[in-house]
Formats: sequence, structure tokens, C-alpha cells
Amino acid sequence: MRQIITGALCAPLLLLGACSESNPTPSEAISAMSETVDSTAVETSTLTSGISLENLDQTVRPQDNFYRYVNGTWLKNNEIPADKTSIGSFYDLRDQADEDVKKLISELAETPALEAGSDEQKVADLYRSFMDSAAIEAVEIDPLKPIFAKIDSIQTKQGLATFFGEYGYLGIKNPLITYVSIDAKESSRYAAHIWQSGLGLPDQDYYVNDAERFVKLRAGYLTHIANMFALAGFDNGDQAAKTIMDLETQLAKHHWTRVESRNSEKRYNKIATADLANLTDAFDWQAFLTAKRIADQQDIIINQPSFIQGFGEVFAATSVEDWKTYLKFHTLSAFASYLPSEIDAEDFDFFSRQLQGRQEQRPRWKRGVAVVNSNLGEVIGKLYVSKHFKPEAKARMTELVENLRTAYGHSIDQLEWMTDDTKKAAHVKLAAFTPKIGYPDRWEDYSALTIVADDLVGNIMRARKVSEQKELDKLSGPIRKWEWGMTPQTVNAYYSPTRNEIVFPAAILQPPFFNMSADDAANYGGIGAVIGHEMGHGFDDQGSKYDADGNLRNWWTETDLEEFGKRGANLIEQYAGYEVFEGVNVNGELTLGENIGDLSGVTIAYKAYKASLNGEEAPVIDGLTGDQRFFMGFAQIWRSKIVEESMRNRIVTDPHSPGEFRALGSLSNMDEFYAAFDVKKGDAMYLPPEKRVKIW
Repeated sequence: MRQIITGALCAPLLLLGACSESNPTPSEAISAMSETVDSTAVETSTLTSGISLENLDQTVRPQDNFYRYVNGTWLKNNEIPADKTSIGSFYDLRDQADEDVKKLISELAETPALEAGSDEQKVADLYRSFMDSAAIEAVEIDPLKPIFAKIDSIQTKQGLATFFGEYGYLGIKNPLITYVSIDAKESSRYAAHIWQSGLGLPDQDYYVNDAERFVKLRAGYLTHIANMFALAGFDNGDQAAKTIMDLETQLAKHHWTRVESRNSEKRYNKIATADLANLTDAFDWQAFLTAKRIADQQDIIINQPSFIQGFGEVFAATSVEDWKTYLKFHTLSAFASYLPSEIDAEDFDFFSRQLQGRQEQRPRWKRGVAVVNSNLGEVIGKLYVSKHFKPEAKARMTELVENLRTAYGHSIDQLEWMTDDTKKAAHVKLAAFTPKIGYPDRWEDYSALTIVADDLVGNIMRARKVSEQKELDKLSGPIRKWEWGMTPQTVNAYYSPTRNEIVFPAAILQPPFFNMSADDAANYGGIGAVIGHEMGHGFDDQGSKYDADGNLRNWWTETDLEEFGKRGANLIEQYAGYEVFEGVNVNGELTLGENIGDLSGVTIAYKAYKASLNGEEAPVIDGLTGDQRFFMGFAQIWRSKIVEESMRNRIVTDPHSPGEFRALGSLSNMDEFYAAFDVKKGDAMYLPPEKRVKIW
């Protein structure tokens, strides 16, 4: 698990409804409200509004459920295909990016006599190796047999520790994920980290929660393990399933919750490698670290120390044979997508169909695109940018980022609850934000990777080995400030607290987020709010613990920190009141950072939009005032539908609120939204002024 990326956008959504008695046209409904807001505005047709008017649902009052008002017709008219778990603004762009990447890959794959060892040859042959189903069927599970033989040869607990260290890079689960990331209290250096792991199911709840859904999934997991053993030709699958479930359940009981693991301060535990035995002496740390090739590190950062203690107890109490059974299954699981169709289908049936609600496999070409993106992403990124990212888009985004930065600074100055000392420190951090837009200035080097057209599993193993070596190499060098945590063809964005940088890949810079043909209002409500969201992560409940240089250090006065905490607590309470399913509400604590990001983002984007008008009135376009287009632009970026199984999974595991509540929660706290849409007491979106949370 790489901790370089925090605060990445994600848009899960569930549907809730509200209706009104009347059914006016979009222009009539909004223009009637506009008269009370802006009686002097002038209609213009020189620019598009950037708002998808065909998606409006006039049966829903904007004052009751603005999200459904903006997106309701789309929600009614679009169904989720059987090979997907979600559709919507983010997912439409991701589909388009896949199509664009497919064309790039196909062009390379159809090019004769590509130079051996070139990036182009690697892309073409990696894709071919995934698409060649006949070759995959022919080799069966032979590529994994050396690993199974290694597992069979393990005789001691020391041998297990060595295996954990040597083979973890392949994605074969064991209880300890080791990764390299920036030292949060010494941001000029990299450090080795350990994160809790070892579970085949998504989270602790899946092992210990007695609700019917979790009980059913546990039964499905047992059947899945037994089926995988049978398909691989292993004996005693039913007993193996019980052994693995019992072992993982014991590990799960020691896992920190996702809320606990969000806490940056509690998660920072730097320990001398020589002292790891103080956490548990039941595990051979020297053997493990030597196999990981990090035994020369003077210290290591442990994210969940109590888990390590619990793991030691489980490790000591579990026989070598039981651990070997566990490792065989997780070896199969790590490579199931690259194995013969029966194993691939079994893996899909449990992890995608039962767990996520996806009814059909994605087309093989889409899966092939994902394989290339995962392993040669910046080769494709370079080609993608040359064809699909215009220089003027980068220039416009740079301008927007600086406008948002300026607005954030003004907002800090105007905060009534923050003292001058903390404001000064906040300004220093804001000024130090490093924006990255579109694509890296320096591309990843894949020269060490060998790709062969008829060796899919080998290609994946070699790619993972090269990736591991690149991570290990960081331990002896300076911070790679040029490095990106996402490829340009990724529809997302992120903030890194230890780098204090905000990153916006090229693929997200398209409608409805960013429309070069639209008036500024929708763009500020869309990509402007995304920019503000990522900036907001620098000042959310965890990002605010890092200073301008990316160090985990308190720069707040005690009184300001206390007031900030109160406002966060109010936001937790608000979001915890949103019911997703009957009896299932948003986890306000888990989603707090993202909710602060959303509220900060749209608040600051609105300030930046108003400043961009230079005191002039915004034009009325499509019957909409500038303020109305801004808020509608924000609501439409969260347009999405998701199947129930996947939504239930995300509620437990995802730090983002469902998309509908990302829109409703943020806007319900903004006085400017109340004015733009005449929201009054008695309306469903109304919050009393004293209940509206204002942070940044």
C-alpha cells in the first residue's frame, strides 16, 4: 500500500428522492427564482452554460433535493449495464479514457516489427499476452508451480518469515504490507513502512459482523476458497477453506478500523529495526527484512503497532502447515485474472459478482487496457497526452488553480474563528502548494522491464519486480519530486500531504468537470470545486496536521485546534444523519476528511468565481444566473448510480460519502446556495444558520 496519495476523488452514489406538485420547464422554474436574485441580468447566447439541461428533473424542487433536481432525469433514464457496478460523470469519462487508450494500444499492436525492448513493443506485447486466451489456457497454472514448490518446501516459522518478505511484492497476501514512502516527520527522506494486511475479504466487519449480508458473504468466501483449490488440483479444499477463514478471522480481530487508521499521528510509530522484537518476538524480523532487502534500514515506521502485537500472537499459534495452506490460496488469488478461464471466472464470481454486484465480466479488451495502464501507464500516458490534451487546457487550469489559491488566501484572512498566528501558518502552507497539471514533466523509465508476447503471468511478475526495485531504490536517494501517483489517463485527482502537492491528471479535464466552451460558472462549480477539494485536503482534519514542508507537525494554536475540532464534529454529525439504506447511514467519522474537502472546495471555488467577475454581473445563460450555474455545475459532477452490493461495500470501506450526499451536504452549509435557489425554512435542504458548518 503506497501512502503517497490521499484525498483522491471518488464518486460513489445512492439514490434518494423528493417530488413537487408542479412541473415547470427548466427555464421557467429557475428564471422565476432568478428574478428575486438578479433582476438586472442580461441573457446571452455567446457561451454555453455547461449545464446538462436534459438531465433536470422538474418533479423535484431544488430546495428539497438539489442533487436530484439537477440529475434526476438522467437517474431515471439510465440503467447500470451488467458488466458494471456504477455509471455516471466519473465513470463516463473513464469509459472514454479506456476507449482512447484502446486505440493507442491497437495502433501499436498493429504496427509490424516494433523494436525489441522499446516501450512500444512492451505495450503491444503486454496487451497481446493478455488477449491471447488460447495461450493462457494452454499453460494452465504452470507459471505458478515454482511458487507452490517454494511454499511446499517451507519447514519452519523462519521459512515463513522469509517467504513473506521475498514474495510479498507479487501481491501474494500475508499479514504485513511493506512499502516505501516519505517519512511524515522528516519529509526530506524516504522510509520503509509496514501496514496491516492479511485479509482476503475487504475489512474487519466481513469477518466479525453477524448481520445477514456478512454471514452470507462469509459462506460464499468459504465456497470460493474450496472451489479455487479444486480448480488448481489441490486436495481437501473444504478443510483448507475453514483453515484460511479461521486464520483470517483471528487476524481481522486485531486490525485497526478504517477510522483509526485515518489518524496520521497515531499511525506514525518510528521504531528502530533492532527493536521490532519488542512488538513481537514470535516473528523472525531479521529473516523477513533481509528477504525484503531492507535489513540495512536503521528504522521502520509501523502504522498499526497493536496489530503487529496481535499478529505475533496469531503467528505463534498457527502451524506452519496452516500458513502454507493460506499462502497457496492467496498465490492463486493474486494471479487469478491471468490464469485459465475457469479460475478467472471463479475469482470473478466471488469478488465481483457476490461482493460487488457486477453481473458480467467486463469485455476482455477493457481488462487488457487496465493491465497495460497498471504496468506501463506512463508509456500510454505520453501517447494519450499528445493526442487528447491541449496546451490551452493546461494554461487555463494553471490560471484556475492560482485563482483558487488566491481565493483560499482571502478566505483564511476572513475567518472569524481563527487567530492571526494560525492564519499566518496557513498562508505559508497555502503558498507552498505545488500544483501538477495534466502530465509529468519527467516520464517513468521502463527500460529494466522485459515483456514477452506469450508469457502473461511472467510479464506481470517481472513488472511487479521492477516496480518493487524502483521503490527500494528510493531509500538511498532524494525525494522524487517529479513523480506522479496517477497516470495522465486517470480520471481522478489527489493531494499528497507529505509533498504538499495537488495533482490533476489530463483525463479529468473534460466536461462536465472542465469545459473549454462553457462560461466560467459551470467550470468553477466543476473543476474549480475539484481544485478546491484537493487544496482542502491540505486543511482537512488530517492534512492540517502537516506543515508547508510536508512534515507531520502541529502549526495550530491550542484554541484554534479546539475550534477546528468542534466544526469537524458538527460535520460528522450532519453526514451521519444521511441514511443510505434503511438502518444504514453514512459513516461521518470515516468520511470526515473528504467531506471537509468537498465543503472547502465548493466554498472556495465560489469565492474564486465571484472574484473572476471583477465586480461585473454574470450573464444569464439558458435562463440561469451565474450563481445558479455554479451550483448546478457542482451537483452534476456527482451524477452517478451504483449497484446495491457495491454501495454497501463502499459504505464500510470508502472514505468518500455517496455522491448524492457529497452534493447535498456541502450545499446545505452554504448561505450563497440558499440565496441562489430561494431555500427557506421548511424546505428539505434547509439547515438553521447556526447549524451550518463553516470551516474554510
